Amino acid sequence: MHRWLILILLTLVACQTGRETALQISSPDKSIVLSLALENGSPVYQVSVDGKTLIRPSSLGIALRNQPDFSGPYKLVDHELNAVNESWETVWGQEKHISNHFNGMKILLQESSSTQRYINLHFRAFNDGIAFRYEIPRQAGIDSLFITEERTEFKFSSDAEAWWNEGTYLFDTPEQLYYHTNLSSIDSANTPVTCKTEDGLYISIHEANLTDYAGMILEKDTADPLKFYTSLVPWPDGDKVKTRTPLLTPWRTITIGRNAADLLRSRMILNLNEPNILSDVSWIKPMKYIGIWWGMHINKYTWTQGDRHGATTENTMAYIDFAAKNNIQGVLTEGWNQGWEDWGQDDALNLTTPYDDFDIEAVTKYARDNGVSFIGHHETTANVRSYERQLEDAFAFYADLGIRAVKTGYVGPIKPAGQYHYGQWMVQHFRRVVETAARYNITLDVHEPVKGTGIERTWPNMMTREGGRGQEYNAWSEGNPPNHTTILPFTRLLAGPMDYTPGIFDITFDGYKPENRVHSTLAKQLALMVVLYSPLQMAADLPENYQGQPAFQFVRDLATDWEETRILSAEIGEEVTIARKWQDEWFIGSITNEVARELAFPLSEMIQDSVVAECYADTKASDFKTSPTTIMIASYLATPGDSIKVRLAPGGGLAIRLRPMNANDYSLPLVFNLHSDQLK
Repeated sequence: MHRWLILILLTLVACQTGRETALQISSPDKSIVLSLALENGSPVYQVSVDGKTLIRPSSLGIALRNQPDFSGPYKLVDHELNAVNESWETVWGQEKHISNHFNGMKILLQESSSTQRYINLHFRAFNDGIAFRYEIPRQAGIDSLFITEERTEFKFSSDAEAWWNEGTYLFDTPEQLYYHTNLSSIDSANTPVTCKTEDGLYISIHEANLTDYAGMILEKDTADPLKFYTSLVPWPDGDKVKTRTPLLTPWRTITIGRNAADLLRSRMILNLNEPNILSDVSWIKPMKYIGIWWGMHINKYTWTQGDRHGATTENTMAYIDFAAKNNIQGVLTEGWNQGWEDWGQDDALNLTTPYDDFDIEAVTKYARDNGVSFIGHHETTANVRSYERQLEDAFAFYADLGIRAVKTGYVGPIKPAGQYHYGQWMVQHFRRVVETAARYNITLDVHEPVKGTGIERTWPNMMTREGGRGQEYNAWSEGNPPNHTTILPFTRLLAGPMDYTPGIFDITFDGYKPENRVHSTLAKQLALMVVLYSPLQMAADLPENYQGQPAFQFVRDLATDWEETRILSAEIGEEVTIARKWQDEWFIGSITNEVARELAFPLSEMIQDSVVAECYADTKASDFKTSPTTIMIASYLATPGDSIKVRLAPGGGLAIRLRPMNANDYSLPLVFNLHSDQLK
């Protein structure tokens, strides 16, 4: 099929009324309509769902330094339509195959003024949302572009509930709790920004394919509380983007669902990125891992060498032993390299020289001999120029040792001063690191990253990232309240996988920091490993807290790559239940906020034959405040006609493994016992 073949299945309207031109495309199911008009020669777009306006006519444009803005007036030169209905296979992900089905439109505009420059607008309408981007093609008289602002607007038709965190780039981190307010109460917000409209639609504003461009935040217009515009993170001199033609901006995205679960089902962000460009992906391995990490946060260990140094040869080998015995594929070791005591100084951390008490050659050989991946660590202290001076040598050093996974970190304000995590300079840097890692066959887990925008489809070695308030906040702050993890799937995780680092079994860790604690039950910690998706999934606690703990069997059995994902129930800030399939097994995770609730769902969606349901559940006594580690563990026979009906404790959860039966299972009780008070 020709890419821009005009198809009659697309809805198209073209009319001339004075200076106005209107074009439309609809989603394949016809429920979403995206319109583009020239009003007095300036482009505006509008979005309606089921015949009702969602986004009022909103302006489009780009402001430039030393050149006239790209804002019109324009004349329509041409428009081209296309339709795509395909499926592609993931290297890893929440499902094996992803459907990419949309109707598209490319609009070619030329200025009516004497400059007569060209700009193209690209639109796509999916069944789960819409997306658009700008293209400034190569043309006479334009070479360098210095963008001072992108004039993309989002004018909502009505107020809505919103879940968001502060967007100002001066704060320079999304590691915040989420506000739950009216949309009109937002001043500035990081994306994704997620809303529930008065009509019951669930929408999320974000961006896709952030490449060589500044990240965006949403800023409210002071004159219209329901009008937001795109604000780009600046360079030190005030420019937002420094580039050349041809330019393709990131996609601006509006994910749309009829319920909260629809947001979790959407793969639009991934579909707006280019296909995988790596010819060999055999070295890219999803895995569970443990690490010398949580011990530092609770003050058992130090990153620096000394009496309580965590990353010693002996201690790391003990972690490797534990991983090898418990079906854990990786061990992360932080603090093995010299320079942690000089934190904050230029070139403080030496990324290729170990401390005296860490024999990296012996440790990595021991890991290989035991079938465990050693996960390296690059902490940069946000001194980016220092890191880039070491970048090639640091990855080559790991590759020579056979290391195939690295965690990077950028703690603190970016150096040089005036640059920001989400600015174009850092977007360029993060992509350079991904590309360098790929050349050495190394996968990445990036902390303090640029936001996720789906580039893991193109660069599948970019496996997971932090970019949100994770587990460590429970170790040295007031902690994450129970509702935080019921908001994350609908906000931060819509941008891509998150290394939240769940799996804390010693909920209160009184032996180290009695003033801090995790705000969940033990069953919820298990469930988070299913609900909060990451292809590199950490069991974050100390190995001694897993020893002899029956609940750890769920972690041993858990997969990290999935053939299918089903959202069984979901409501933002309240509860989430997700089922994921790998080969002939399903894993189910369900979590709640601080409110206890009854959970019920049928098994018929997941199984066709009798199976064993291995259940890890809250009990009647469980409560994240008073009895967080109380858990009921039991196995049952289950048939497709059975249902699970249990009580989730305040701050609680439920984790289930559904596996095929074997000859020893026929004596197990039937699953209908789950309806009883055993779990209530």
